[in-house]
Amino acid sequence: MERQVEEERLDPEQLLAKWKKNEQSLRSGRLKVFFGYAAGVGKTYGMLKEAHEQQAEGKNVLIGYVEPHARPETQSLVNGLPTLSTKTYEYKGIQINEFDVDAALKEKPDIILVDELAHTNAIGARNRKRYQDIEELLKAGIDVYTTVNVQHIESLNDVVEQVTGIHISETVPDTFFETSSLKVVDIETDELLDRLKQGKIYHSENARKAMANFFTSDNLTLLRGLAIRKASDHINTTNQQETQKSTGIHSKLLTIIDEKNPDMTKKCLRWTARLAQALGAEWIALEILEDTSEHTESENSKLATKLGGEVVTLESDNQRETIIQYVKMRGVTDLVMGKIIKRSRFLRLYRPDLEDELVAFIPDVDIHLVPYQSSKYLLNKYATKKKNLKSIFTWQDFYMTCGLLTVATILSEFGSYFHIGDQNLILIYILFVLLVARLTTGYLWAALASIASVLMFNWFFVEPLYSLTVYKQGYPVTLIFMLLVALLVSNLMMQIKKQAFYAMKREHQLEILYELNKKYLVTHDQKEILATTAEYLSNMLDREVVLYGEEELKNPTGAPIKGPLRSLEELAVANWVFVNQKEAGYGTDTLMGAKALYLPVLSNGVTLAVIGIEKSKEDPITDEIITFIELISTQLSLAIEQNNLTLERQQILFENEKERMRGNLLRAISHDLRTPLTGISGSVETVLDDHEATKLPEETKRKLLVGIKEDADWLIRMVENLLSITRINEETMKVAKSKEAAEEVVSSAIQRIKKSYPESEISVTLPDEFILVPMDSILIEQVLFNLMENAIRHSNCHSPIFVSVTATAKEVTFEVADQGKGLTGEQIKLLFDGMSKQNTPVDSKSGMGIGLSIVKTIIMAHDGTLNAGNRPQGGAVFTFTLPLERKEQK
Repeated sequence: MERQVEEERLDPEQLLAKWKKNEQSLRSGRLKVFFGYAAGVGKTYGMLKEAHEQQAEGKNVLIGYVEPHARPETQSLVNGLPTLSTKTYEYKGIQINEFDVDAALKEKPDIILVDELAHTNAIGARNRKRYQDIEELLKAGIDVYTTVNVQHIESLNDVVEQVTGIHISETVPDTFFETSSLKVVDIETDELLDRLKQGKIYHSENARKAMANFFTSDNLTLLRGLAIRKASDHINTTNQQETQKSTGIHSKLLTIIDEKNPDMTKKCLRWTARLAQALGAEWIALEILEDTSEHTESENSKLATKLGGEVVTLESDNQRETIIQYVKMRGVTDLVMGKIIKRSRFLRLYRPDLEDELVAFIPDVDIHLVPYQSSKYLLNKYATKKKNLKSIFTWQDFYMTCGLLTVATILSEFGSYFHIGDQNLILIYILFVLLVARLTTGYLWAALASIASVLMFNWFFVEPLYSLTVYKQGYPVTLIFMLLVALLVSNLMMQIKKQAFYAMKREHQLEILYELNKKYLVTHDQKEILATTAEYLSNMLDREVVLYGEEELKNPTGAPIKGPLRSLEELAVANWVFVNQKEAGYGTDTLMGAKALYLPVLSNGVTLAVIGIEKSKEDPITDEIITFIELISTQLSLAIEQNNLTLERQQILFENEKERMRGNLLRAISHDLRTPLTGISGSVETVLDDHEATKLPEETKRKLLVGIKEDADWLIRMVENLLSITRINEETMKVAKSKEAAEEVVSSAIQRIKKSYPESEISVTLPDEFILVPMDSILIEQVLFNLMENAIRHSNCHSPIFVSVTATAKEVTFEVADQGKGLTGEQIKLLFDGMSKQNTPVDSKSGMGIGLSIVKTIIMAHDGTLNAGNRPQGGAVFTFTLPLERKEQK
């Protein structure tokens, strides 16, 4: 036995390896960045050297991709490490070798080396940028070593361009470095220039060009300072965040995205990112749009996300009030915005600077102005897309405006004929200007109608008629005021109409959310929740929307292929989003060839589902759609979590019920076994002590042996009861049902009871019709046997026991009654309380212990009910019901 236990015991080394493997699968990989200020400082060399040290310590190190640059020292270090094969892509007839991220994920080493972090992958690769490949490796728990130069950091891009005069297009988001460790690789600038002259960095011709452009002494000195400062800020960020947590003092930055000045906004965003990193503070990029229905994600919004900011897009036609309210709501401490240096004084008189207005309304907020040199003096440089002429001028609006002004002129002619007064004619024109503003789109037609109404009134109704000349005293002033009133009223009408449109859109969104929440309340299955949400979104967006759950993504081969978003290729994209918790597909930098945009539904860092939105060239995915999808995903995650919590609660209650039933069963067994075993032991001991001196009479000996047999039969029947429990599924606490005839089960139970109690009298009442009941016939027979045995023992053996069966449309009722002394109130209470608090054995051949415990367990496993009580004419009655299957309605 001891040898067998030793053989089954796991090897400690296996347990340790298993634990390490589990820990590796749960944690994210660590990123180490070898950071320098220019090419040639030794980043790749330092990375390879440390990789050799890690390999010597027993780590599994793999080179994923390294640029040797034909340097012999670097090449010698590469030769000493295992190298992953590259993946070849063809672009315009050129073979391009790239890092194979899929092979790296399959190999899954402890540490992998991937050079040139800011590199842009070839067309056809899954990810557009190499740092996105590295993000996948980190997500898979693989540690990564990589290299990058300071000029490739996104927040420093404008500073580097200003210092060197060279625009760097390949950049890495600052958010990528948040949890990484930086190792600065540094050498003196003079030494770097010497290495460049010796041809150790570039070939002679390339070296000469580099020294004439980028690799100048001044540029390198400034870049070196930037690199050291960036590394210092990175180290200090964690310490400052801990200080903020302990003191409760924190800063919150807000940057205004000005879509009319994108270059100025880029400068503001990068300046804010550097300040936020230095302070260790969170920051928000606020974009305010008049209409988000046709607006897609702007370049500045993407830049803010790459820099680590939270991008918020609001829809409003009042920028100042929106900024003030949002600053107060989010508790912003510092506001960052651009300041155009050359701005016309005339424009300032007409429209004051926004920053001057904000200072007056939010004096507690520090406002940081980033100067920007505009290329134009009078007007700002508008780089946003100008509206198409077709969207401004439509024939429908043209005909509507002309028609309404014509009707206004006709009515004014009638009014003039009846001499109602010029002031009333003016009111008629203003009324129809309001109608133009109400029935047309845009400010253009309302403004044109205002001007045209003044001219038409002057032409048709002011002396001299049919001329724009005014002779009557005071009429020029009247016409001017008429124009101002018409413009003002039409402008107010357009604003009211726009606000009503926004309110209607928000009401529609809230209505959808309300309807979804009502659906969520009545759904009890995650698949139903996902299907309901997908249906609502598809109807609202008028395109296919699919929601993938975890089960469907884990078993893609079993998923039904319906529609363009249900193919295995699209499921693979959705699975990538589920694992990596990042958006992918159409419009992103990852898996761009997909037919849809895929967004993860997250909750507390866990992916619950993936939303797929079909692409459409005619109807692009706008900011409004993305914002509403994010709102829906929040509600969806809450619904899924609520459903999971409900299932967990049901499982806990189920487990508790199982434990309670198991405890009741053990208590009943302990009571029921004690008495018969004690009787058997005592009788056997008496028979064994029989000897010649005190010889027992034969009659006494026979009684003892009969008692032993009765107790043994009792124990056999108890074992049969216990064996019957094994037919109940321990996981589901259900039984395998089949349709059985009720009268046959009752008949079998009576035959069994007659064998044990031949003198008993059983009176049976069965329904006239033949009834098939879904049940486990062996278990229900055991139930009837236990109830009849209990009735026989608690009543006079010669008094009849009544067994009856009745049926309704939904259930069948079995009843067992006796003519004994009945049940006490305590016994009935113990029966329905699960007999969990009894202090005395209420069975043991004279009570209700294990027999009724098993009866109750079997009836519950059949989804039935058990009741007990006393008959009016005396005696106890036990009733249990079994449900019938619902008949299909024709």
